[in-house]
Amino acid sequence: MVVQRERMPKNGTNIMTKENILEAARQRGAGQPYAGAVTPQEAFELLKSSPKVKLVDVRTNAERDWVGRVAIPDAQHAAVQWATYPGGVPNPDFGAQLEKIASKDDTLLFLCRSGVRSRHSARVATELGYANSFDILEGFEGDKDGEGHRKTVGGWCKAGLPWVGA
Repeated sequence: MVVQRERMPKNGTNIMTKENILEAARQRGAGQPYAGAVTPQEAFELLKSSPKVKLVDVRTNAERDWVGRVAIPDAQHAAVQWATYPGGVPNPDFGAQLEKIASKDDTLLFLCRSGVRSRHSARVATELGYANSFDILEGFEGDKDGEGHRKTVGGWCKAGLPWVGA
């Protein structure tokens, strides 16, 4: 895995330890209303580093079923819809559902399709007292390419990280 030096901490190291990744994420997210932002590769490294790191997929149940989902240990994978399906209505139970799957001292990595809902989720989680809430940049599918397709420009899938589905 290649990590650009400017994404890593200013202490001169480019070794991807949990501490280095989190420091880089905090630097990258400086000024945001949540702890920081990680790349998909960094998110995967964090998940491998500790069982207290959880990925919270905030896409709809339909998206996870029809498009695909990350392939990580069940104990580290949670699903809390940011908006409900059908209709896209904000999930009024987001906070209560998050409380059922995470403790306040967990490191939470929020994932959506392209990185928009995950930012909002990380912000709200932080407001609810989850101080270690991070956005996963680029999301699961990334942005659309020139032909309007996803999974080719950024994201968990494009990075070659484990996933299952369509």
